[in-house]
Amino acid sequence: MGDDSEWLKLPVDQKCEHKLWKARLNGYEEALKIFQKIRDEKSPEWSKFLGLIKKFVTDSNAVVQLKGLEAALVYVENAHVAGKTTGEVVSGVVSKVFNQPKARAKELGIEICLMYIEIEKGEAVQEELLKGLDNKNPKIIVACTETLRKALSEFGSKIILLKPIIKVLPKLFESRDKAVRDEAKLIAVEIYRWIRDALRPPLQNINSLQLKELEEEWVKLPTGAPKPTRFLRSQQELEAKLEQQQSAGGDAEGGGDDGDEVPQIDAYELLEAVEILSKLPKDFYDKIEAKKWQERKEALEAVEVLVKNPKLEAGDYADLVKALKKVVGKDTNVMLVALAAKCLTGLAVGLRKKFGQYAGHVVPTILEKFKEKKPQVVQALQEAIDAIFLTTTLQNISEDVLAVMDNKNPTIKQQTSLFIARSFRHCTAATLPKSLLKPFCAALLKHISDSASEVRDAAFEALGTALKVVGEKAVNPFLVDVDKLKLDKIKECSEKVELAHGKKAGLAAEKKELKPVPGRTASSGAAGDKDMKDVSVPKPGPLKKAPATKAGGPPKKGKPSAPGGAGSAGTKNKKGLEIKEIVEPELSIEVCEEKASAVLPATCIQLLDSSNWKERLACMEEFQKAVELMDRTEMPCQALVRMLAKKPGWKETNFQVMQMKLHIVALIAQKGNFSKTSAQIVLDGLVDKIGDVKCGNNAKEAMTAIAEACMLPWTAEQVMSMAFSQKNPKNQSETLNWLSNAIKEFGFSGLNVKAFISNVKTALAATNPAVRTSAITLLGVMYLYVGPSLRMFFEDEKPALLSQIDAEFEKMQGQSPPAPTRGISKHSTSGTEEGEDGDEPDDGGNDVVDLLPRTEISDKITSELISKIGDKNWKIRKEGLDEVAGIINEAKFIQPNIGELPTALKGRLNDSNKILVQQTLTILQQLAVAMGPNIKQQVKNLGIPVITVLGDSKNNVRAAALATVNAWAEQTGMKEWLEGEDLSEELKKENPFLRQELLGWLAEKLPTLRSTPTDLILCVPHLYSCLEDRNGDVRKKAQDALPFFMMHLGYEKMAKATGKLKPTSKDQVLAMLEKAKANMPAKPAAPAKATSKPMGGSAPAKFQPASAPVEDSVSSTVEPKPDPKKAKALGVSSKAKSAQGKKVPSKTSLKEDEDKSGPIFIVVPNGKEQRMKDEKGLKVLKWNFTTPRDEYIEQLKTQMSSCVAKWLQDEMFHSDFQHHNKALAVMVDHLESEKEGVIGCLDLILKWLTLRFFDTNTSVLMKALEYLKLLFTLLSEEEYHLTENEASSFIPYLILKVGEPKDVIRKDVRAILNRMCLVYPASKMFPFIMEGTKSKNSKQRAECLEELGCLVESYGMNVCQPTAGKALKEIAIHIGDRDNAVRNAALNTIVTVYNVHGDQVFKLIGTLSEKDMSMLEERIKRSAKRPSAAPMKQVEEKPQRTQSISSNANMLRKGPAEDMSSKLNQARSMSGHPEAAQMVRREFQLDLDEIENDNGTVRCEMPELVQHKLDDIFEPVLIPEPKIRAVSPHFDDMHSNTASTINFIISQVASGDINTSIQALTQIDEVLRQEDKAEAMSGHIDQFLIATFMQLRLIYNTHMADEKLEKDEIIKLYSCIIGNMISLFQIESLAREASTGVLKDLMHGLITLMLDSRIEDLEEGQQVIRSVNLLVVKVLEKSDQTNILSALLVLLQDSLLATASSPKFSELVMKCLWRMVRLLPDTINSINLDRILLDIHIFMKVFPKEKLKQCKSEFPIRTLKTLLHTLCKLKGPKILDHLTMIDNKSESELEAHLCRMMKHSMDQAGSKLDKETEKGASRIDEKSSKAKVNDFLAEIFKKIGSKENTKEGLAELYEYKKKYSDADIEPFLKNSSQFFQSYVERGLRVIEMEREGKGRIPTSTGISPQMEVTCAPAPTSTVSSIGNTNGEEVGPSVYLERLKILRQRCGLDNTKQDDRPPLTSLLSKPAVPAVASSTDMLHSKLSQLRESREQHQHSDLDPHQTHPSGTATTASSSTANIDDLKKRLERIKSSRK
Repeated sequence: MGDDSEWLKLPVDQKCEHKLWKARLNGYEEALKIFQKIRDEKSPEWSKFLGLIKKFVTDSNAVVQLKGLEAALVYVENAHVAGKTTGEVVSGVVSKVFNQPKARAKELGIEICLMYIEIEKGEAVQEELLKGLDNKNPKIIVACTETLRKALSEFGSKIILLKPIIKVLPKLFESRDKAVRDEAKLIAVEIYRWIRDALRPPLQNINSLQLKELEEEWVKLPTGAPKPTRFLRSQQELEAKLEQQQSAGGDAEGGGDDGDEVPQIDAYELLEAVEILSKLPKDFYDKIEAKKWQERKEALEAVEVLVKNPKLEAGDYADLVKALKKVVGKDTNVMLVALAAKCLTGLAVGLRKKFGQYAGHVVPTILEKFKEKKPQVVQALQEAIDAIFLTTTLQNISEDVLAVMDNKNPTIKQQTSLFIARSFRHCTAATLPKSLLKPFCAALLKHISDSASEVRDAAFEALGTALKVVGEKAVNPFLVDVDKLKLDKIKECSEKVELAHGKKAGLAAEKKELKPVPGRTASSGAAGDKDMKDVSVPKPGPLKKAPATKAGGPPKKGKPSAPGGAGSAGTKNKKGLEIKEIVEPELSIEVCEEKASAVLPATCIQLLDSSNWKERLACMEEFQKAVELMDRTEMPCQALVRMLAKKPGWKETNFQVMQMKLHIVALIAQKGNFSKTSAQIVLDGLVDKIGDVKCGNNAKEAMTAIAEACMLPWTAEQVMSMAFSQKNPKNQSETLNWLSNAIKEFGFSGLNVKAFISNVKTALAATNPAVRTSAITLLGVMYLYVGPSLRMFFEDEKPALLSQIDAEFEKMQGQSPPAPTRGISKHSTSGTEEGEDGDEPDDGGNDVVDLLPRTEISDKITSELISKIGDKNWKIRKEGLDEVAGIINEAKFIQPNIGELPTALKGRLNDSNKILVQQTLTILQQLAVAMGPNIKQQVKNLGIPVITVLGDSKNNVRAAALATVNAWAEQTGMKEWLEGEDLSEELKKENPFLRQELLGWLAEKLPTLRSTPTDLILCVPHLYSCLEDRNGDVRKKAQDALPFFMMHLGYEKMAKATGKLKPTSKDQVLAMLEKAKANMPAKPAAPAKATSKPMGGSAPAKFQPASAPVEDSVSSTVEPKPDPKKAKALGVSSKAKSAQGKKVPSKTSLKEDEDKSGPIFIVVPNGKEQRMKDEKGLKVLKWNFTTPRDEYIEQLKTQMSSCVAKWLQDEMFHSDFQHHNKALAVMVDHLESEKEGVIGCLDLILKWLTLRFFDTNTSVLMKALEYLKLLFTLLSEEEYHLTENEASSFIPYLILKVGEPKDVIRKDVRAILNRMCLVYPASKMFPFIMEGTKSKNSKQRAECLEELGCLVESYGMNVCQPTAGKALKEIAIHIGDRDNAVRNAALNTIVTVYNVHGDQVFKLIGTLSEKDMSMLEERIKRSAKRPSAAPMKQVEEKPQRTQSISSNANMLRKGPAEDMSSKLNQARSMSGHPEAAQMVRREFQLDLDEIENDNGTVRCEMPELVQHKLDDIFEPVLIPEPKIRAVSPHFDDMHSNTASTINFIISQVASGDINTSIQALTQIDEVLRQEDKAEAMSGHIDQFLIATFMQLRLIYNTHMADEKLEKDEIIKLYSCIIGNMISLFQIESLAREASTGVLKDLMHGLITLMLDSRIEDLEEGQQVIRSVNLLVVKVLEKSDQTNILSALLVLLQDSLLATASSPKFSELVMKCLWRMVRLLPDTINSINLDRILLDIHIFMKVFPKEKLKQCKSEFPIRTLKTLLHTLCKLKGPKILDHLTMIDNKSESELEAHLCRMMKHSMDQAGSKLDKETEKGASRIDEKSSKAKVNDFLAEIFKKIGSKENTKEGLAELYEYKKKYSDADIEPFLKNSSQFFQSYVERGLRVIEMEREGKGRIPTSTGISPQMEVTCAPAPTSTVSSIGNTNGEEVGPSVYLERLKILRQRCGLDNTKQDDRPPLTSLLSKPAVPAVASSTDMLHSKLSQLRESREQHQHSDLDPHQTHPSGTATTASSSTANIDDLKKRLERIKSSRK
């Protein structure tokens, strides 16, 4: 029990895993209880058990397992997270539950599987169950099969995928185990229930007995469609609905829904594809050509066997099809023809859509072969062509079929019609659009009048089928001329037709048509029709009557109701009318008279031909009255017009009578049902009178009325042919004028351009100029509708005429065709049908292309040419291709029949020779243009292979392929490309180039489509694999294309398609889909499409009112008619489209105004940021172009759609400029009130304005500039700062306009540029304007140059980017410009710079040609102001500027900070960038920090004081005494931008931040490595070296001690430093610039580094030390030899003096000296020996021989001796002449030493030498007494330098000086730092004052503790200018020094402080300047650096300050001064607090 109690205490989840079965049982029971209690499916409790569920079901103990299964079932049912366990649990169930003997276990297992399916995990479950079918244990197989069967039975075939199950069925039937076979049978029956006969083919090979059993079972199944009984969680609502329906007793709708499921599975899908090409007999192609028919038969039989496979694998069947086609077409043996046809049938059936590409080749051959009479051949051919039809679309083969329709052979005609009838049965209203129906109906109508009855019957059947498929409404327009008998026959046929899609499709079509009609009557008479109209057009009812008349004209046909008789069921009255009008037989004159007399007064008829004109006039008046009163139905139009034409008819001589007559014709046409028959009677007369001065207008009016009654196309054709068949030029020109006008009124739809063009050509050739002018005007109007292709017809006209035509076209360019105001009642129907088709309404466009005369080139495509193209020799192949190109070029436009050419060209697309591939692509481009839309049929055959070429590795080949694909797509539309699997097959190929190009292309094309074929979904899996492609570009392109796929397929479908991905991939893809969903664009609406294609036939007519200014009344009458109809019949998103279509027009004006009241700019949070991101990530096009292309405009439109009011956007993107003006006016009005909105959309507004800059209309431009001025004023008031993105997409385009010829525009642009500087830094504007100076437009160049001048004048030299030098060089180039204005502008700009910058300009400009230079000098002489004037101007202008920029900058700082190092100049020129300022401070503080002594502990407190102190002292001083003394203008390189940049970077080298330092070092390294740039460092070497050794010290003292710092970082920094130095010391010219003091400190730093033991411990330490070694050698060799020798001597002296210094250090310094000694023989001549000897002299003074001998090591003395010895040896006696710099040589120990050496080295002879020696000896005596004194002084200075004894030392020195007033302490002071000297001097004064009792001074001083003795400062310790390490109070001298610098900078006088000469000058002044220590230099450099910064920050300071010189002496000061200063500092400190 002990054990029991233990596990009882465990938590449930641990019990479930316990090793004791009891524990587990208990655990499962408790878990079950818990699971049943939890109500929330997302409760965290579920997650605890996530990993355990598999153990629940796989428990080894059978009893426990049962309980586990129960718990698992509840878990799966209720837990939200259960889906994650699917795979493991189901596989556990399969392997461990299904093999259990207990039935209960199996039941539970099956339940669990089904539950997983219910929670949407069907695929995973099915996968595991199918794996289970491979198990060896039959029990498991049976259970898995049963589970699958139950799942199918309950969930249906939509959820359970049948294909994989059917694949394994045969295997189950073969099992040895009976139970398995029985279960297989059961599942086969279940599958059959769902898919019926589709299951037969896959099971045809199973045992016949089994098959028989199955058949028996199948027969028993109920026939009704099965329904799922269980639903997924997401479908549970549906289940509830179904139950309700069943309870209600009727499930009609449900049945309808499920009806869709029945044909869902296609047997074809379930089959495995078979590869047959490789199985063809080897000699097949030879045999098929054999002469013996038996051999050919064998070959065919072999193929027949292969193609019997029901599903064939895709491949290249071109050759096989070609061979079979040849047999069908050419073989004489009809039996073989039938066999070949069967083979083609097999191929078509097996390949399905994949056969589509070959269909075009085979169809014509088969159709022509129908001439065979033999029934078996005909049947085989019928089967073949029907099978082939199913693989392609009617559209694709229509050309070929129509071509055969004209064949003379009646059998061919009959069979073709029958084929068309059969094809129509497979079509739906959507796949049989009007554009396709029209040509077929036209051809069939010819056949119904054929002499052969079988041809007629076939045609009737075809027309009947069409009628059935698309409904009468669509077919009736084509049947207008068919008489009643034939019409009835067609209808009769239509009733017999059974459609392929079952009744359903037909019904749907009917249903769609008739939706709004409540009770449909078979032949709706007048009443029915009227009825119908009221129902279907509810809206316009009231409007109909009011605006029926158009001002000034007679009333339009108001059509109250349609007369019966036409029987056009389901059409609106106007269609009925049309049919009624047209069918009117010609009446005899007698009948006419009879009819007329019934309606006209008798007198009227009698007087018609009276000879008295007055009687005729009276008669006409009566006639007119009668007509006016007549009712439409009663008016016998034909009779009346015949009466009018009765003698004298149109020969009437009296113009009044004639006018009246013409007016009556117009009335009859308007009021009556006027037919074409009537029209023909009068038109001739009208044309005759159209040129008449008095009657012409009436004639035109009558013609217009007739055109309205009989449609313009027909009327125009009649009128034109009549006008040009007579010779009267007036009539001709007036007819043309009438037509021009009529086209504008009626629109262009349906016009036969072909007929016009020949007439227009005649007119253009007329001698009468009026006719020519009218013709050109007519062409202009046609151009509006047809577009540029119209010009092709007239290319062969005379140049003069052509230029007139071009001029007319140009006038029309950019205008949109006006909205039609007449004839709409009829034409709009044809327009609406365009919409129904779901195709782009490009009828008109296509018409025009169809008009082009096309050449037949098939005869030129000979077999020789084809074999040439396929030749082995590439040159011959090239010849072949050249020939093809020639043929196409010559023909211009070609017929679609091009023989074998496609196959030949296809072969060349994968030619090994890339040049030929490119040539082929070019030919294919030509072919697309030449063949026009007919190229469609070649898409599968030739287009797809072009896409394959997109995967080529060569960039240019890919580009050519893309151009070709685009050229094709332009002609074919996208539908052909997207249909079928071809595109998805291409995308499947794992070629990164192919994938990225293809996806890019799709991303470009898909957004423009309104609908896509369903096959697009096939591309999705491959798109997903592209999203995870290895290649980044592919991934990028796939992401870009994602939203566009989603736009067409919808999110749901796309998300569903992720189901097959791996889980990790799926999550990623789903995340991307979510993102894409947010960016998904809306589908383009139909109207936009129509308007954008002006050639779109009637479409523009329909949609135009949206934009054209038509009166509201008209548009509202006109528009609503098509709308409801359109909404009814549209296939795709009808609602959206109809709304779009009628948006503006159908509204009344009142509604419009309401609409416009809201804000025009909608603020979208983060909208702008997102757009910038998109542009940065290249998701959208970067706004960069020379002229705006359509895709940019479309993109902008899309981006604007979310944040600009719709109505304003319509105005903004309208094609008419007046609308742009309107938009701008609105934007100006809303500018103030919508500031936020304007700023939120600023990027888009500016982009839109750039588009306006490309408009030619001046008024828009002026208005745009006006708006910009206001906009930038607003932005500067709002302190907005333009982003980079906004600036770069706007400024370049604004600058283009600076070159406008109109002054007023240029002035405005300049004003805008000025205002822009308030919202965008001038320094950034500068490069844009600089770019503008490169323009070809000289005005623009000149203006830009002037603008640059203004910028420099206003903002100083800092605006010049990238550097002043470069900018000025570029400006100076223009001095030599050929345009005078440009030259002047360039000169003026440089003069402006001269005014600001003085003579420095010449240095910056560089070399100019003599001529240019003389011009410049002349101009400067003439017009330059005195430079000193410039600063004043800047002072005035600057403050506001600085302030505005800084505030903007701060505002902008919200955005991402710019990278400081790269944007250095910008940061500096924009003084307000906080970053810039802050950096300066930090560097500044760091420099000072480093000067401080080595302990480096105080780092934080004082530096801030520096900053504040500068500013605070600066303020009070500046105000009271500005500029007491004039500062001499003094220039230095500091002013030039490059220099200040280098200063800045150098200051960063010493930064405390390692990364900053490394960045600065790399920048310098770049400069040093490039020879041409290295010069820039000249003059900065000392500064750089100082910064470097300060960094070395910082590393040594601080970084190395910092444990947090990564030592790798330090190593990195060291290597940067060392690398830099090596680079520097390789450039000899720069290395020589290093001064002694700096070299000394540098060597000190390097040697310290070499001795640093901490470095040696690091991994790469040895490497660093080796590098340092190398560097030291470089320094010794390359530096100035005098300087380095001197430095080493001083360093040695210091190291020997310093007690702290290690002996190793001195030893290394000496080694360096020895190296130098070795180099001496080569360098002796370049050395300044006087200086070196002076240094040795000082060394020997500090270290007399005795002292040196006391050293532990003998090296120092030996080193010195060796050096001197070498010098003596090299120079001989002359060496004694080099002691000039040593004062009182007699005291010098050196001279004696040298003399001794000389004495040894020379011969003993000669008295001179003896004398010298005596002299020397006497000197030595003198010397020895001096030595003691020197020792004493050295001792004193050592004390002063040490921390403890400094006061004692000073006191001793004071005593010594008092005692020996003539003692010389100068040598000890002169090599020390300025600071040390002033310190000693001051100390002595203080002691003097103390001794004399002149007041007290605090004794603590600011000297650094480790100050070394005498001449040179300590190497390691430099004096701090801020504070000292002990935290003692800082000496006043520090502040004095700083104050002095500040006073000097502010132009205040320093002299009053220098009231006492410095101590050193009281003593004997040396002739030689001391070696300046690096510290002093640092002081001076720092102050310079500070100044250069100050200049940038406070531009109002005088730029001509003097800089403190390097060795400036520190002024001493009286006590009063010091006290004063201290008080002042106290004040500053307290004010800071």
